[in-house]
Amino acid sequence: MPGLARRPPPARRAGHHGSRVGSDRRRGASAKAVLVNGDVDLGGILRPVRTGNAFEETVERLLIVIKLGLVPRGDRFPPERELAARLGISRLTLREAIRELSQAGYVESRRGRFGGTFCVYTPPAPSVTEIARLAMRDGDRLADALIFRYAVETGAADMLAQRFTEAGLPGQARGGEACPGPDCPGPDCPGPDCPAENAPRAVLLRRLADVSGATPADYRRLDTLFHLSIAELTGSRLLAEAAADARLRLNDLLNAIPVLKPNIAHAASQHVAIVNAILAGDAEAARRAVAEHLAGTGALLRGFLT
Repeated sequence: MPGLARRPPPARRAGHHGSRVGSDRRRGASAKAVLVNGDVDLGGILRPVRTGNAFEETVERLLIVIKLGLVPRGDRFPPERELAARLGISRLTLREAIRELSQAGYVESRRGRFGGTFCVYTPPAPSVTEIARLAMRDGDRLADALIFRYAVETGAADMLAQRFTEAGLPGQARGGEACPGPDCPGPDCPGPDCPAENAPRAVLLRRLADVSGATPADYRRLDTLFHLSIAELTGSRLLAEAAADARLRLNDLLNAIPVLKPNIAHAASQHVAIVNAILAGDAEAARRAVAEHLAGTGALLRGFLT
């Protein structure tokens, strides 16, 4: 982990960390969603850490959130109390991890009424030198990472399409609530106070709209959110975690290659095909659409790395 200290928390605090982990798990801290930007659930990534390496694993989890763009530059992380409970650690351990990330230039802590921990990380610009370096480092692992991503993301699209078929998700608000507004037209009302704004269909369409309208500078981050949302919306935390892991294994490679406008246009049509298949409840078509899309990404990566 370049630029970051690899020290564990002081030994005298080990017992404190261990007891806190146990107490948070007993309270069921892992069951509650951790939302940022309204609907990005970090729950699949910010799971409880192991007691023996609490400091190191906390740094790792926060870095995953940062590098995948789940908390983009300028945005604030959830409050310390919420993060500590989610990770099953003391706030002291969390602050030590945040301090290390701050010194390495990933986050910034601000005080005051609108203070908190803010992401200040900017992904490196595409670079021929970086591509060559990553080709040397990750070339042998690329095929394995692509297979892993294929298995996870095609499976996630399949399962989400089945959920739409079995549960009638297009007509459901989160938690089964009805839209409360007197002028609300139904469960897909876009109003900011409507509980249906976070209904699966609305979230998926919003993620599609975001990536379809992305600028080249923000494309990778919004593309990541689109793909991860499919796994998150299945309702499986394990699947969401696997999707994040699969994406992270390719993240440095994807950031190193240039964002090509023809590729963005082609990917946009493929994203639409994926969403249409999921919303139609056609699991097989959703699986095929994702497979076709990932094949294109794989070809692009192999082309730049060879």
